[in-house]
Amino acid sequence: MQVAADLLAWLRLLALPDALKACEPKALRYRFLHIPARLTRGARRRHLRLPQTWPWVTEAVATFTNVMAIPMRT
Repeated sequence: MQVAADLLAWLRLLALPDALKACEPKALRYRFLHIPARLTRGARRRHLRLPQTWPWVTEAVATFTNVMAIPMRT
């Protein structure tokens, strides 16, 4: 349980857009874990297909973009 709280705290600190930083954990779970997305593969790449009609798709894309921009440490 503590790991989930830590991940949520780091997600808020590093990746969430300003509009979502004050959201309660229940709202974040609803907005990110209930996205009707599809994971597809093609040309040796993986793609996450998000529906354009989902109410929080722009916030989800911004969060995923911020997470992917975090440099990897080796």
